[in-house]
Amino acid sequence: MNFDARKMGQLTRELTNKSEKMRILGKAGYERADIARFLGTRYQFVRNVLIREKERAKQMASLTGAASDNAQWQPARLRLGPDGRVLIPAAFREALGLSEGDILIASIDDGELNLLTKQAAVKRAQAIVRQFVPKGVSLVDELIQDRHREVEREQRDG
Repeated sequence: MNFDARKMGQLTRELTNKSEKMRILGKAGYERADIARFLGTRYQFVRNVLIREKERAKQMASLTGAASDNAQWQPARLRLGPDGRVLIPAAFREALGLSEGDILIASIDDGELNLLTKQAAVKRAQAIVRQFVPKGVSLVDELIQDRHREVEREQRDG
């Protein structure tokens, strides 16, 4: 990717930590030398941060596969901030593929606060519905047939 200081500035505008800026720019496809030049830091520092990030991503990817099998994550202590805000640790966000602006579904169950990604909420809803649909039945096909009958009835009855 070509060096584009304006675009790099837009990607990192909200970040205060150089390491976070390096990670974001690395994920965006910028070369290490360009990141170092943009941030006014040494190439070696950028290299170390991005290599550690790659190792952490590999580790999280292996855990993420297990996480869907109800693997236990190490608990993280989170502090409730102003207006009830809670910061989700970067490792958790990365493991779930979350980024700024993503929507989470919150629920309380037995005194626990649970956060679901939209994908996890959809999977849970599909599993619930699947219990009540006989095997081999397509709800989509039934819906289409019902809609066709409705259209025919509307055309016939005016």
